[in-house]
Amino acid sequence: MSRVQKKNKTAEIGSSAEAILESISDGVFTVDQDWRIASFNRAAEIITGISRKAALGKVCSDVFRASMCEADCALRHTVKTGKPVIDKPAFIVNSAGNRIPISVSTAILRNESGAIIGGAETFRDLTLVAELRKELEGRFSIGDIVSRSSVLRRLFDLLPQIALSNATVLIHGETGTGKELLARAIHNHSPRKHKPFISLNCGALPDSLLESELFGYVRGAFTGANRDKPGRFALADGGTIFLDEIGDISPSLQVKLLRVIQEKTYEPLGGTSTRRSDVRIITATHRDLPVLVRKGLFREDLFYRLNVFKMELPPLRARNDDIPILIEHFIARFNRLQGKSVTGISAAALSLLVAHDYPGNVRELENIIERAFVFCETGKIERAHLPSDITGQHARPDAQPEGSIKTHTKAAEEQAIRTALKKHGFNRLAAARALAMHKTTLFRKIKSLRIDLPEQDGRSVAKA
Repeated sequence: MSRVQKKNKTAEIGSSAEAILESISDGVFTVDQDWRIASFNRAAEIITGISRKAALGKVCSDVFRASMCEADCALRHTVKTGKPVIDKPAFIVNSAGNRIPISVSTAILRNESGAIIGGAETFRDLTLVAELRKELEGRFSIGDIVSRSSVLRRLFDLLPQIALSNATVLIHGETGTGKELLARAIHNHSPRKHKPFISLNCGALPDSLLESELFGYVRGAFTGANRDKPGRFALADGGTIFLDEIGDISPSLQVKLLRVIQEKTYEPLGGTSTRRSDVRIITATHRDLPVLVRKGLFREDLFYRLNVFKMELPPLRARNDDIPILIEHFIARFNRLQGKSVTGISAAALSLLVAHDYPGNVRELENIIERAFVFCETGKIERAHLPSDITGQHARPDAQPEGSIKTHTKAAEEQAIRTALKKHGFNRLAAARALAMHKTTLFRKIKSLRIDLPEQDGRSVAKA
């Protein structure tokens, strides 16, 4: 074969190789000896969200923003040792700021004489695999709410049907359980999702200001009202309004809110003309509204109007098996927001957080992780990164960091079951209700955890 024929053959092979690289679903890029990107295939563009034009000629770490880039670059390791890396787990942050799980493989590029001229890296998007793994682990998510709780599973199974309705929803739960997140999830799954979602905490404002916030006011309604101002109902037109702490509003405002629900009309403060309201109303409270109704502090007719669909959010202490996955969720979120690469949480720190009672619920846990990010730049969140009231309350001199998340979750679950049984006089049915757990599930867990029960339980005591 002549030299010209060989050259043509090489060009033909190169063209075929390029076509193959463009057709595969794995991202592929190559770098030269200065670590600048020399090629960037179509899949690499899709996975990273960065165009080939923007990537070529750039230093690879500026484009391929992976968790391993700074401290443990797989391609640099391969070039240095000559050994390829195969399917190393990592994650990248794409152009939209989302964290994408990947697996990485690397190889050295050599010229015809065998000299190193650069390196090649392939990476596979494992997002679908991660989602399937979550399903297998029994976890699920809606919006920013993640859980494996059977109580929340039943709640979220109803959410699509509730979202399609126009009826009012009342969300009940302690402070910090995620009532607004649930309201947003309902809105985002509803036909109104492309219209505004407007929220207002009714317990944070005095009565006079709350009325103007809800319904707006007209010019001259009071001193300083120099122009018309639309209220939250006007701003939410066509969408959803979320009224938190609805149990705190005064009787006079209860009457006006009842009118909006019944007649779909309201009047701005100081106004004489009636405005129409096309708004889906979702309310929330941590208070026991039926008790307030019996005491005459909340209108019964308004309660029944608000309580068409009631959704109960359990406190975090009733679903502490969610704590590890919530921590994982918050770590991923703050990594994305703050551009950090915190890889997880140590077993010692996790055991303290699982044992905590969380009077502030999920919001308190989120704040604890956000605080830890101030002190933790990379690696794992350690015990030293947690607040002193957490470490001081639960620290033991013999506490050991060894153990998996599964181990610590199981220990916390056993402690929660023992506490509930003792609190309810070992009445297993009452304990199951307190734990938001089906009775057969509780019986099975008692047996598997080898928890000894007294011969006389809460039911027999009651009969005596």
